[in-house]
Amino acid sequence: MSNVESKERFVAHWQERLDVLRAKHHVPGAALAVLVDGEIHELASGVLNRATGVEVTPDSVFQSGSIAKVYTATVIMRLVDEGKLDLDARVVDVLPEFGTPDPEATEVITVRQLLSHSGGLTNDFHHDTGRGDDCLAKYVAAARQVPLALPPGTAASYAGLGFVVLGRIIEVLTGKTWDQAMKDMLFTPLGLERSMTLPEEALRYRAAMGHLGAPGQDPDPAPVWDIQPRSTGPAARVLVSAGDMVRFARMHLDGGVAPDGTRVLSAESVAAMQRREVDSPDRWTVSADAWGLGWCLYDQEGFRGFGHDGSAVSQHALLRIFPGSGVAISLMTNSGNARALYVELFTELLGALGIIMPEPFAPANPPITVDATPFFGTYRRTGVIITVSEQHGKPHVRYEFVDDAAGVSPPLESELKPVTDTIFAAYFAGSGISEEMPVIFTTTGETQYCWVGMRAAPKIGLR
Repeated sequence: MSNVESKERFVAHWQERLDVLRAKHHVPGAALAVLVDGEIHELASGVLNRATGVEVTPDSVFQSGSIAKVYTATVIMRLVDEGKLDLDARVVDVLPEFGTPDPEATEVITVRQLLSHSGGLTNDFHHDTGRGDDCLAKYVAAARQVPLALPPGTAASYAGLGFVVLGRIIEVLTGKTWDQAMKDMLFTPLGLERSMTLPEEALRYRAAMGHLGAPGQDPDPAPVWDIQPRSTGPAARVLVSAGDMVRFARMHLDGGVAPDGTRVLSAESVAAMQRREVDSPDRWTVSADAWGLGWCLYDQEGFRGFGHDGSAVSQHALLRIFPGSGVAISLMTNSGNARALYVELFTELLGALGIIMPEPFAPANPPITVDATPFFGTYRRTGVIITVSEQHGKPHVRYEFVDDAAGVSPPLESELKPVTDTIFAAYFAGSGISEEMPVIFTTTGETQYCWVGMRAAPKIGLR
């Protein structure tokens, strides 16, 4: 069989599997890009918007959510390469307006800690500072009043706020807006024609509409296309095709060099981003055993590499990169049970490429009994309140968005089923979510923390 025939069979097989599994899991539309044997294959399935019936094509643009953090991290590393930034510099020395309510903590937080989510900053500060070019500067100023989630250097707690600060550092050191710096320092050198940061730029292309609905049913178009303010762009908004995302990944696989030979990032910076900085207390939410500089790091037998996940409530994206195999895969979806689609499709696809997906997170089997009463109480960080209590004789969790994050999602509630004596499984089902998630309890000093979605929240009361 010729190489052409082999490629055609590869594409035809995975197109059929994408079509079948997308429909099975009620995902309206999906785009898949696979880099294998040095070639990128781009597939599409379903519709961008169930209200219009416009089909997904390989060049369609989706919201990548938090995968934006890796793009921001890459531009930060370009500034390191240019000698404009030291990873171990204190943030206040680079950005004097940076601050937190804790002056001592403010003085020790470094750029490296922001990149590895270990600076103690929080995540759900969805503060809208308008559409102006000064939106990041205003956000950083407002964030001075936002309490830390935990002391700097304690552990890796997912922190979108830190990546907005990194975006502001990019602006100060380049004299450009973050949006323009992304174009000039990343999208253009890599020839990424379907990558952008502003919603109005997506109007030039076929853009996916998010969908929301009850699990197990075909969802309806979401009431709004995007809920993120411009100020959170460095943490949460790169609009991209699946193929462009894999082209971005290929640069990291190729040691920082673009396909035309342009060096975008030094080999040293590429390696540094993939080097283990801090272990992750939550190894399941995005399969991250540890964090590098921006990247989630996967370190399990048969599954070693790096990547990131992203969610825009009604759109979900996944990027997985495996240097040992030269493989990179991006999946973009517009809701339905996107997580189930990922698990089933990637288990098959990666398995065919010799890569073994980790077992899905689940309660202990056979079930175990754990006294959860020491964990009962209220946990609070900016944007979120978590309540752990007893309902119907069983431990129960309620996860509620508040403050500027109010309205992101209705409250999520679930029974807590033990995995270990400090780790529980909560099945959260609602609009845009349907999955088993870890709820983890740790103690640092005299403070107890509850972790959901890799984010720490300190205990503030017994009720």
